[in-house]
Amino acid sequence: MARQAPAEKVLVVIPTYNERENLEPIVRRLFEALPAANVLVVDDGSPDGTGEVADRLAAQDERLHVLHRTEKAGLGAAYVAGFEWALARDHTAIVEMDADGSHAPEDLPRLVGMLGDGGTGADVVLGSRYVTGGSTVNWPWYREFLSRGANLYSKLALGVPINDITSGYRVYRREVLETVWLNTIASQGYCFQVDLALRAVEAGFVVAEAPITFVERELGASKMDAEIVREALIRVTKWGLRRRGTQAAGTLRSLLP
Repeated sequence: MARQAPAEKVLVVIPTYNERENLEPIVRRLFEALPAANVLVVDDGSPDGTGEVADRLAAQDERLHVLHRTEKAGLGAAYVAGFEWALARDHTAIVEMDADGSHAPEDLPRLVGMLGDGGTGADVVLGSRYVTGGSTVNWPWYREFLSRGANLYSKLALGVPINDITSGYRVYRREVLETVWLNTIASQGYCFQVDLALRAVEAGFVVAEAPITFVERELGASKMDAEIVREALIRVTKWGLRRRGTQAAGTLRSLLP
């Protein structure tokens, strides 16, 4: 059986932009769920003072760290900055989690526990809304329709057996992030999640899904907009065509004498 990552080697990366009201409660719940973990808040210069809240919390708890960025540069860029911060230190498991309460910190021990360490077990664990036991709560019908449609399209276009490839609640083994060429990732929004999962699959890593209940935020505003959807549609289509072309070329070469 694979060894699990020690909790003290787990870093939870939480990107923030205008999440002042949500940050403290989510951090408190996180440390109650996984006390030995560390947290990195990556704040993109939130005008509502989220960065100041993060600094105050960090001054009170050495497990919490803050990375200040000067402008809102997108979810993907914030996560890449957080991952690079983690890889410059000795963290062996790196978690993505939203600050808005939609990802239950109470699920963390279960997700981290599914991660392998060079043996059996997963290299990437996705918190999935669309496997048996997964669900969404308080989402308007059009958000769920859009999300399910995006995931089905991605699954079919890319040919990967992942039901919730856009999930933003996930855990990576350190080796995955060291392998997938973070410095070449240009995707933003939810497309970033697709990009990173696809790179992990293509690099031969094991990607597993675990059911979660996704709860719509109660405070603040969603960052989803039409440009994020447009980017995802264009990029996923291009990646799908590339993968299908590569697969077809491989099949053709195998048939040639």
